[in-house]
This record gives sequence, C-alpha cells and structure tokens, in this order.
Amino acid sequence: MESATPLKLAEVRGKKARANSELEAVIRETARLWRKAHLDYDGSKYVVERVRRLMELSPPTKRRRVVERLSPEEVERLLQAAYRMNPRKPVFGLMLKTLFYTGVRVSEFVHLRAQDIHLDGEAPYIYVHKAKKDSVRYVPILPALAQELRVHLAGRTRGHLFESNRHDRYSARAIQKLIQQAAQVSGIEKRVYPHLLRHSVAQTLLDRGMPLEQLQKFLGHQDPKTTQIYAESSLEQVAESYRRVWG
Repeated sequence: MESATPLKLAEVRGKKARANSELEAVIRETARLWRKAHLDYDGSKYVVERVRRLMELSPPTKRRRVVERLSPEEVERLLQAAYRMNPRKPVFGLMLKTLFYTGVRVSEFVHLRAQDIHLDGEAPYIYVHKAKKDSVRYVPILPALAQELRVHLAGRTRGHLFESNRHDRYSARAIQKLIQQAAQVSGIEKRVYPHLLRHSVAQTLLDRGMPLEQLQKFLGHQDPKTTQIYAESSLEQVAESYRRVWG
C-alpha cells in the first residue's frame, strides 16, 4: 500500500502555506476596508451575509464533527505536572483532577462549595448547583478522589471547595492559566484548555462502554444531540486507527 513520501508531504505543506498566505492577504485587505467604512460588529455581520449571498455561498450539508481530546496518557502527564508545579501546594493537582474526573464545566467548577461535596456512603458525589441554564445535577466521583477531597477539606463544611490565598474562589481565567502552565510543564504541545478536559473524560467514558444516555446525564446535556457528537467522534477515531493499521 502506497504511503506518503517526504516529497509529497512537502508539496502538501507548501500548498497549505500558500493558501494560508492568500487568506491572510484577504483578511488584511478586508480589515482595511472595514476600518475605512467604520463598520461595527453588527455592520460587519451584515456585510458578511450579503457577500455570501452575492457569491451564492451556502454551508455544507453535513460538517465533519470531531471532538478534540487528550489521550489517557496525556491526561496523566497533565495531572502529574500539576502536582509537581508546587509540591508544597498539591492542591493544584487536585483541582485539575477534580475538573477532569467530574467532567464539570469550568464555570460550574469555580462555584463548587465544600457543602456540595458528599463523601459519606458507598457512592460519593458532587452536587453541581451552578449548572448551565440554571439547572442542577449530581455527579459521581471515584472513592480515591473522594479521599483526596476529604483530606483537602480537613473537616471544613463551608466556603468554596478550592479557595485562593485570599480565601476567595478561583476565577475561570485562573483555572485556564493553571491548565496552560501544567500543559507546558508536561510537554503537551497541543492547545489545552478547561473544556478540553471535559471532552476528554466524556470520550474516555464512551470508549469504555458508558451508554450515551448515561453520558448525557453525567455531562448535564439537555439536548441528546449535543452528546451524540462524542459518538461520532468515537467512530472517527476507530476509522483513524483502522487506517493507521493498514497504512
């Protein structure tokens, strides 16, 4: 079976570089004209729509939807890096571990309180009270993570689950910076951001056999179509692995 040669790869890269260069030129010229016309946001949206109509452009009937994710190995590297970043303050690692294993959105994560963590009983869970569209949900957590959270709280039952040095909650921006730093320390070259951890745990759960309707409940999706994208992405990864075997 024929494989891509260095010459073919160089040719493809060259074409992509030329295409990107041409697009950059179009972008710069468009920006110049829009500034000259003093277009605001709404005006620019109107211009784009009118140009699409004049050129008779229409969206593709079906877009290829593939969810970005970290591999299990990359997740492990990221978490280990977060724990190593400040050995005297291992809470950074625990923060990212909690964010990953619960699959909560970063906007939900920063509002978690000590009283939302229910660690007693055989099935510990977290009560997510600041979910999207004013909804609430219960998220199960692993016993090992529950034990780490128990040690972290040290009997505290009030206040934010994770507090800054000023005893205030972390901002979503602070969590994003923490993830970026951990990614840099771990040597992960792809762009890593809070929602990527949510994508990654969702894909892992699906790959390991969690039914789609249970995954929907775990993630707090109100529309099953939102969860369906993970199933499509899983199929894409199967196809990619299949091609890699025969390539």
